[in-house]
Formats: sequence, C-alpha cells, structure tokens
Amino acid sequence: MAAPPRILAFAASARRESLNRRFLALAVVAVKEAGGEVTLLDLNDFAMPLYHGDLEDAQGLPENAVRLIGLIGKHHALLVASPEYNSMFTPLLKNTVDWCTRADDNPFEGKVAAVISASPGIYGGVRSLQLAQQLFLKLGCHVVPGQCTLPHADKAFDSQGSPTDPSTAKSVQTMAVKLVRTASRMGA
Repeated sequence: MAAPPRILAFAASARRESLNRRFLALAVVAVKEAGGEVTLLDLNDFAMPLYHGDLEDAQGLPENAVRLIGLIGKHHALLVASPEYNSMFTPLLKNTVDWCTRADDNPFEGKVAAVISASPGIYGGVRSLQLAQQLFLKLGCHVVPGQCTLPHADKAFDSQGSPTDPSTAKSVQTMAVKLVRTASRMGA
C-alpha cells in the first residue's frame, strides 16, 4: 500500500480566534479521516517582513521563508483556509507566497492545493477562495476544483467547535476526499 499523501495545512489569518482557523481545524480532521497525513502550521510562527525587492537584494530570503519553503517541499499538497478581506485574499497569504516564490525553484510547482474559506457574510468567503485558487493555479499547483465555503461562520460552530449545520461537515468531507485522492494520484 502506498504511503498516505503529506498535506501542509495553514490558515492565511494571523488572528488566534479566526473563523478560518476553526474551519481549517474541521478540514484537517476530515483530511486525516480521508487518509491524508497532515502537518498543521501557524503562519505566526513564520513571520516575514513585507516583500520588498531591495530588502531581498540586501539580505536574501528571510530565515522563516527558507523554513517554509523547505516544509512545502516535503509535502505533496496544501490545504489553505483563505479569509476574505474586502473581497480579496489576505495580505498575509500574498506576502507568504511572494517570499516563497523567490526560491531558486518554485516550491508550489506540481503540488496539489485545496482552498477553503469561512466568513461571517452570506457568501462564505467565496471571492477570496476563487482568487486564491487562481493564485495557486498560476503558481503551478493542481487545484482541487469546487467550493468549500462557510457562510455565517460566526454562527456556524457550537461551544465544542463542531459545526451546527450537517451540510458543513459534508462539504468539508467531500473536499477532503478530493484532496487526498488527487494528491495520491499525483504521486504521493
């Protein structure tokens, strides 16, 4: 039997109480149940300055960028929770990607990527999700198709962190199976 695909998961939000972190926690469990091996990281542990070409020329890649590039390289796939800021993905996601793509070899090329999004609004972060999917596609990822969003995320979890609507768990499970299956087929 082949080894399970290794999936690097993170939320593109720095907030400790982020709705996307809660949604990601649910997705991580679903990915594990679908047969994936998950490494969950906190981008707060990989703080980097705002990308600036002169800074890169003077100092090279930040140590945290080098660490993150190494982690991406050790995984078959990415699971990204992408919050929506003014109908866009977050500056944290963009800055993280910008620094990581400054490596000699694009660490995203050939990876499988699944994006999820949660929002207190009625659209569930779908605009951020679609833009993040486009970004990862441009970076050479094989993007898991579909939309796994959570509208009204501020009311979507009970006091134990479980979703209050059964359709939420179903949506996350469907995405998780697609991610694990695609990563396995892509050579995990």
